[in-house]
Amino acid sequence: MSIYVGNLSYQVTQEDINEIFAEYGSVKRVQLPTDRETGRPRGFGFVEMSSEAEEAAAIEALDGAEWMGRDLKVNKAKPKEDRGSFGGGGNRRNNNFSRRY
Repeated sequence: MSIYVGNLSYQVTQEDINEIFAEYGSVKRVQLPTDRETGRPRGFGFVEMSSEAEEAAAIEALDGAEWMGRDLKVNKAKPKEDRGSFGGGGNRRNNNFSRRY
């Protein structure tokens, strides 16, 4: 499982995140997603730690904590949802039809 870390400063680095979470255990991986178009950080990230106990300790200590001028939002990451179909809509070109009465 991994930890979601939200409301991050846009200047934060993977090393910064690794350093703060290492106080609560062994950090296996840090992910900081970036915007595809601009390459800018998106203001959130994910941290994987070696054990559930370490994750729980980090969540307990860091959720709501002020860091780099922001109040962190730290909790268990939810599983990624399937981003398949967004529903109907059909062939959009045919949606502007005229009715004859």
